[in-house]
Amino acid sequence: EGHSQRVSDMVLALAKRMGFSKDEVMLFHFSAHLHDIGKIGIPDAILRKNGRLTDAEFAVIKQHPEIGARILRKSPAFAEIAEIVLHHHERFDGLGYPDGISGYNIPLGSRLIAVCDSIDAMMTTRSYRKAFSEQDCYEEIKRCSGTRYDPDVVDAVMTHWKELMKVAGYNL
Repeated sequence: EGHSQRVSDMVLALAKRMGFSKDEVMLFHFSAHLHDIGKIGIPDAILRKNGRLTDAEFAVIKQHPEIGARILRKSPAFAEIAEIVLHHHERFDGLGYPDGISGYNIPLGSRLIAVCDSIDAMMTTRSYRKAFSEQDCYEEIKRCSGTRYDPDVVDAVMTHWKELMKVAGYNL
């Protein structure tokens, strides 16, 4: 029951609530499960580091979406998932990575994962900081609507917040 599980559980609940087709729901859910598969190509010393990353280490971490997409593209059946995984760190305002694409040019699955990924990052303790309170996490997601995140996705997250907290299993 780790990070990818919690993110995929939230994406599943959110995609269902947003009324996507069964095929889209399953695509987004499966993509969320695999969103960090590229971290297999990142040195353990960086992944397990206690404390904040240096700029150089962060530059290495930022390669994980491309590594993940490369792995997934080896199977034609995973082409669509590969695109979603590739773009899960893009930002709605175009300031994300790896390609700096913006708005509705970012695959929908990536836009869903981006918000749920951030929620899980905030709601869990890191070596360099405590977990956010539920209220602080909520406020941060809301604050970043239209800049970091797709405002339509944020609206759905706000509407279904309690359910997302529950499916992810945060002890609130």
